[in-house]
Amino acid sequence: MTKKSNRLLFTLGALVFAIILILILSFLGGKSRGPLEGIFSRASSLVANVESHLIINQRKDKRADNLKWFTSSRFNKDSLLKSKVILLGAFDNESKESFANIIAFEDSLRTTFSLIHIYTAWGDKQEEKFPRIQVKAILEMGSLPIITWEPWLTDFDAEEYPDLRKPDERDKGGLADIARGMYDTYLREWANDAKQVKNLIILRVGHEMNDPYRYPWGPQNNKAADFVAAWRHVHNIFQSVGATNIVWLWSPHPAYGWFDAYYPGDKYVDYIGVGVLNYGTVASWSQWWTFDEIFGKSYGYLKKYGKPIMITEFGSLSVGGNRSQWFSDALRTLPWKYPAIKSIVFFHYSYDKTTTQQPLNWYIKNDPQTARTITRQISIWPDSVKPKLRNQF
Repeated sequence: MTKKSNRLLFTLGALVFAIILILILSFLGGKSRGPLEGIFSRASSLVANVESHLIINQRKDKRADNLKWFTSSRFNKDSLLKSKVILLGAFDNESKESFANIIAFEDSLRTTFSLIHIYTAWGDKQEEKFPRIQVKAILEMGSLPIITWEPWLTDFDAEEYPDLRKPDERDKGGLADIARGMYDTYLREWANDAKQVKNLIILRVGHEMNDPYRYPWGPQNNKAADFVAAWRHVHNIFQSVGATNIVWLWSPHPAYGWFDAYYPGDKYVDYIGVGVLNYGTVASWSQWWTFDEIFGKSYGYLKKYGKPIMITEFGSLSVGGNRSQWFSDALRTLPWKYPAIKSIVFFHYSYDKTTTQQPLNWYIKNDPQTARTITRQISIWPDSVKPKLRNQF
């Protein structure tokens, strides 16, 4: 039997084993905590390691080799925050199971992402704990993880957290409860797990907190002062357990202002993040907005904090305009027009139903014209800020 066949059989066996464990855990529900969770975690590690070997290490173009220039920034916060190079990254909605789509996307842009973005919710379910497997895989690929950590409060088990209010009451004033320490057991466990990574992690907590329409941690349920208090409380818990490897990414919505009211303070924030997504004409509330129209008005306010800025979700749909031109206009003069921007993370979502009933497709890797446009515009940036590209134009 060939080595390739052996690898495939081994992978299939690991996947079957993991599926069986998932079914067992689902059947047992809350009783599954403990030894079985450890077995499931080790099975997940096994599958991740197999994937890493087959998808990444077998490539002729070694991914980690393309990111050697980024090594110092992965381990040194000061180096990361002072990076002159504009870092590129991406989120892909298939990344929970595999990073193959991320790799295909960066191949389409002829680059290697130094940042990989994942999302995880608060809660006491297995999938809401610290995403150790994903973080480990990202680091082994030579990249740095960005974790958007969303404080959904209704998922905590009342039996495990008897002092919490009923689930349907937790969102109203939920940030004040966080600041009062009601979720400290969960936060300390998460912080200790993050500490064990011994590598930088960019952590985006409670993003778009100034948006009154989108998330339950917004101003429709909480005061701005409570957000600040909750942020500082979470930050202090991480500091108390020695999780000093966190890069704190504060990410308001650019359209709703009130930045000063929601800003936790210079000692609590390392990076500022802003999502820039052009929805085009897919809904009655949207229209074809340029990058400058979405981001430009807030830039002057945000740069005054003196922190590097990340475009945390960068993307455009194709409904209502020319998507390739949108990216061209956004990127052509970006280093000169917005020098505080130090990283750009593409929003690569193939089936997005978070804002509309109709699924939206933000994918670029299947749009060669737009991919070529992005690469072309980045290739003309000054060498001092330009990320490494492969086979440049």
